[in-house]
Amino acid sequence: MSSIMTNSAALTALQSLNATSKSLTDTQARISTGYRVSQASDNAAYWSIATTMRSDNQAMSTVSDALGLGASKVDTAYTGMNSAISTINQIKAKLLASYGQTDASKEKTQTEITALQAQMKSYADGATFSGTNMLSVDSGATATAASDVKILSAFNRDAAGASSISTIDVKVENIKLYEAGTTATLNKGILDSQRTGSTGVATLTAVAVTLGAAATATDTYSAASLSIFSGGTAASDTQIKQMLTVIDSALADMTNSATTLGAAKSSIDLQKTFTSDLMDSIDRGVGQLVDADMNKESTRLQALQVQQQLGVQALSIANGSSQSILSLFRG
Repeated sequence: MSSIMTNSAALTALQSLNATSKSLTDTQARISTGYRVSQASDNAAYWSIATTMRSDNQAMSTVSDALGLGASKVDTAYTGMNSAISTINQIKAKLLASYGQTDASKEKTQTEITALQAQMKSYADGATFSGTNMLSVDSGATATAASDVKILSAFNRDAAGASSISTIDVKVENIKLYEAGTTATLNKGILDSQRTGSTGVATLTAVAVTLGAAATATDTYSAASLSIFSGGTAASDTQIKQMLTVIDSALADMTNSATTLGAAKSSIDLQKTFTSDLMDSIDRGVGQLVDADMNKESTRLQALQVQQQLGVQALSIANGSSQSILSLFRG
């Protein structure tokens, strides 16, 4: 049936053309943005997942920066510790050389020891990075222990969607060389703590030593300030033996501290590698969810352009069919 009121063919052609134009617009948008899911209306579930994971990846980027900063802090402390270990070994050698020496020789050796002790303090004070010093600390007048250095190491999200953070903790109390805090019960550092001459064990109670006298089991010495000559008097050989015990004990503690710092550095390096790999993995996963396949989109674009041209022609033909009705009324 031919009708001048309703052109069914034109309406059908128009609907098809509109659908093709919409598909073409969507394809062009995917090509221009590179995403097949660029907004929630494209695919709400994928968009939500991708948005959350992108946010987590940004957080992990911050974690990676924090790990780099933490590695620098630990490296600085390790460098200072290693230098102090080298210096205390020299002090040990000086003490060994002074055993059995004359008082005059001990006086000269003490000059060298004093210089080496000052050098160790300089190493510890200089081992500062971004305001953090793990070797030379001041816990104040009321603190009982140095605060741990916490290095941000991970941003986590569990299956329920709750987020949390993890840290790599360096216990400064166990590795500090000097403690400037004034609390009577405060544990001093490895080098400035008082140690019993007979065992080398650190103690909170200092016992005054009279140089030149026979050593006693309760005598205490500090690696940072021990002296084999003072006020015209030289230490006895038995006292030098005790000093060697103290130096050996301090050296053992410093070696353990260097090992702790080395382990922390290793953990940081491993976590940095893992974080970098995890960020790459998340990027790939998000890409699989929302990225457009440009090969497919290119093929689809060409097909839709052809469909659009054919649709325009079909609509033109359908619109022209009404003109044929006029021929029915010509004489």
